[in-house]
Amino acid sequence: MTKSKLERFAEIDTFINVFQHLQNQEKVDEFVMKGKWNEQYFKNNNPIVLELGCGKGEYTIGMAEKNPNKNYIGADLKGNRIWVGAKTALDNNMQNVAFLRTRIENIAYAFAENEISEIWITFPDPQPQKTRERKRLTHPKFLDKYKLILKKDGVIQLKTDNEPLFQFTLEVIQERKCNVLCYTNNLYKKGTILMNENVIPEETKTIKTYYEKLFSDKGFDICYVAFKNA
Repeated sequence: MTKSKLERFAEIDTFINVFQHLQNQEKVDEFVMKGKWNEQYFKNNNPIVLELGCGKGEYTIGMAEKNPNKNYIGADLKGNRIWVGAKTALDNNMQNVAFLRTRIENIAYAFAENEISEIWITFPDPQPQKTRERKRLTHPKFLDKYKLILKKDGVIQLKTDNEPLFQFTLEVIQERKCNVLCYTNNLYKKGTILMNENVIPEETKTIKTYYEKLFSDKGFDICYVAFKNA
């Protein structure tokens, strides 16, 4: 039987792989796990990969399955969605997966400097209105927050079906003089990838979120860019 939202919210409080950091931005405190994720939860020194706006955690789970020597944290505000990924990870005894319920605006309070090796942003809300531009997860104000927690050579990767968001992101990273590793406005069409010496990770094409499947089936092209922050 499908659990209600209230049942999921109650159950998620008991999940050992879910951490919640829900203070208002004006009153936020540094999170108890900041700087201690590997030591206290993962119990190893493996690189930590962070997925922002992880939704139901399909990408977080999929990447963790393919890369057991990396640790993965999916971050989202929607506890009802996180429940799905967290439950899957628990049911499959996945030791390299955790979830963080928080506002992305507060992400720098949850991690220490150089604690994150890689960031994925998969099919975020494109915030299409010009007045909501600052809410886009690739806006400079967010890139500044990521810079606080990402290792110097850490990579940020975006997948989206929204061409305007993709173009906005390319403009932002060009203005910031970021090191663009590769990008395409049609991920699954051969010959469209532009890159330096970097190879697109296998999971970029083999793992699809619910929204990617939905938009792909409707004929939308999937855009992708990988870059190092500046």
